[in-house]
Amino acid sequence: MYEIKPLNKKEVPGISEKTLSIHHDKLYTGYVNKSNEILQKLKDLRASGKAEGNTTYSELRALKDAETFAINGIYLHENYFDLLGGGGDWRKAPELSAAMAEKWGSVETIVGWFSTCATAARGWSVLCWDPYIGDLRHYNGDAHNQGVWGCIPIIALDVYEHAYFIDYGSDRKAYIEAFWKSLDWMKAEAIYLKAREVKL
Repeated sequence: MYEIKPLNKKEVPGISEKTLSIHHDKLYTGYVNKSNEILQKLKDLRASGKAEGNTTYSELRALKDAETFAINGIYLHENYFDLLGGGGDWRKAPELSAAMAEKWGSVETIVGWFSTCATAARGWSVLCWDPYIGDLRHYNGDAHNQGVWGCIPIIALDVYEHAYFIDYGSDRKAYIEAFWKSLDWMKAEAIYLKAREVKL
């Protein structure tokens, strides 16, 4: 079963306490609670021996679809919240920033591209480690259960309106700029160093 991880920062420059509270205490907490509920229902359905494998609609199909949405909602939000409040200095991530510069020319280049992609996404923009090819990749996802199986998120940027609308209205670009100014690159570095050890 999943447990709610506390919000590690109560004050994040550029993101109000109200936004953080609603985002973490209601939305993220809801994903944790629903994930546990879904897992219990799947366990009960499996034990009942009455699961129906219908591709149009069945309780099993609905639960399995909701399972990936809710659980990925947990993982992406935990990365997002954990990386907030760090001051935005990419020089504090020497290995990650060097890898980003090697792949994309400079940290500024990939941050610019990442930001542009984030304005085009409906849900998430994610820098991740792809253990199949042993390299950094960047993906967008319109929903939690879109993405590339096996990739490990290093920097997950939530661009659903709930992440910024209270503070920025429809000005997503200003929110994205605030995100980068607040990013904890040291924590991103720690994730990257662990992730790059995974090779498949």
